[in-house]
Amino acid sequence: MTDNLEYNTEREHLIIPEYGRHMQKMINYAKSRETKEERDKLAKAIISVMGNLQPHLRDVPDFQHKLWDQLFIMSNFELDADSPYPKPSKEFLEEHPEPLNYPQNFPKYRFYGNNIKTMIDVANTWEAGELKEALIFTIANHMKKCFLNWNKDTVEDDVIFQHLYELSNGRINLKNADEDLSDATSLMRTKTKFNTTNKKGGFKKNTNRPRKRY
Repeated sequence: MTDNLEYNTEREHLIIPEYGRHMQKMINYAKSRETKEERDKLAKAIISVMGNLQPHLRDVPDFQHKLWDQLFIMSNFELDADSPYPKPSKEFLEEHPEPLNYPQNFPKYRFYGNNIKTMIDVANTWEAGELKEALIFTIANHMKKCFLNWNKDTVEDDVIFQHLYELSNGRINLKNADEDLSDATSLMRTKTKFNTTNKKGGFKKNTNRPRKRY
């Protein structure tokens, strides 16, 4: 009895483990049949069993097409049987996608993030006017807030204007602007859950919330 035990480490690799080892054995048996008629008959029977094992796939478009593709994949593309759909190509499945290039690998000022550079590029495409000026100052205030999140000390507006000038490649220049950016305390202000004091000098929760109706 001990000699008949099989360990998974000694068994063949399952290509799609979700279907189990018995399904893999059925496919291997279908591959070993000599006549084309018998292989086609076994392939259709295996497809029906696969459909019963994967009921959630019935809502997927081209349900049968997906099952036939998985059948050929599990047979390592060695099953010679007729399919109502085009057979998948092993070379196509083994192709690796092209690597994606990061939009900005080494930003000069990392604490601003890549979205700031995107916003600046969009602002450069706008025509001069009040809307563009408002957008530029909004970007500058956001840059100041990002700077303060990175460095809790105060920062001068001239520093933000210089960084904005560099990130825009010299196309946005606020160095001589008359308007100042928002104050650091207003940019870093956070909402508190405790906004009223009790008699002991501590804080208590805001009780002015509307009650839930059930």
